[in-house]
Amino acid sequence: MEQAAETIAPRRRKLSREVRRQQLIEATIACIAKRGFAETTLAEVAKTAGLSQGIVNLHFNTKDQLLFATLAHLRDEYKETWTNAYERAGGSAAEKLAALMAVDFEPGLCGRDKLAVWFAFQAEAKSRPTYRELCEQYDEEYDRVLEGTVRKLIREDGTRGLNAKDIAAGFSAMAEGLWLCMLVTPSQMTAKDARRICRSYFAQFFPQHYAKK
Repeated sequence: MEQAAETIAPRRRKLSREVRRQQLIEATIACIAKRGFAETTLAEVAKTAGLSQGIVNLHFNTKDQLLFATLAHLRDEYKETWTNAYERAGGSAAEKLAALMAVDFEPGLCGRDKLAVWFAFQAEAKSRPTYRELCEQYDEEYDRVLEGTVRKLIREDGTRGLNAKDIAAGFSAMAEGLWLCMLVTPSQMTAKDARRICRSYFAQFFPQHYAKK
């Protein structure tokens, strides 16, 4: 019994540590969305999370560490979501491409707070190599899967004259523009609108799969 109790205790401590880290990351997202990078301090994050400054310092020694952990969390969340959606989709390239289209506008990923934080990090990435490197690492993997799926669809359809790289790049640029519209003018651009626009974009190249019937 004593040995079992000793085993359970470290697990609880580990769980508590992970829970606290997640609380701080979520509080950081809320702070950045509301105040921006400059006014997001460890003290403000602690206040938003309802935790003491000492708890914040226990997990993150500096603001930079907390910000990097927040960015890493957002990237991991996005990767896990699109990867799961891609794997759950049907076996055809058209179905997998539709899954990638849909996942970009899921409420859990593109709420206004997270969109605001995404764009804040993008602005900071210009002068912070660590942010840029982390984003590029994840983007390259997604771009590779997206382009490969488009290429597979072209091959499955036997379509000629289409450039998979250009089509994929066009979609990525459009999706980012739609995110910005959802952030700045949410009443004029909803997730439903964004999905419809993306489907219309791909319908130009693959009407048999995405055009309205």
